Amino acid sequence: MAVTTSISGNAEFNAAGVDKGVGLAMLRTKLGIDRMHVIAFGDNENDLEMLEGAGIGVAMGNSKQYVKDAANEVTGDNDHDGVAEFLERFFGL
Repeated sequence: MAVTTSISGNAEFNAAGVDKGVGLAMLRTKLGIDRMHVIAFGDNENDLEMLEGAGIGVAMGNSKQYVKDAANEVTGDNDHDGVAEFLERFFGL
């Protein structure tokens, strides 16, 4: 069993080896998408494997420091359009 959290006071229980990184890898394989063509956004412990399994892992500005350290990039927070901010910058919009 694996235990993670996404917010204070919350616990998430998954079978061992089941996490967002595994889910992302399965989806990539099914769709035939190379890891380097994937951008993943996350903000907490339950996103770590997903961020590490993407070609570009982006931590939200409101993430804890260890999530930011695991990511390739950091963007604005959830309440201030951080995903849009990153995508606009990344795609030069």
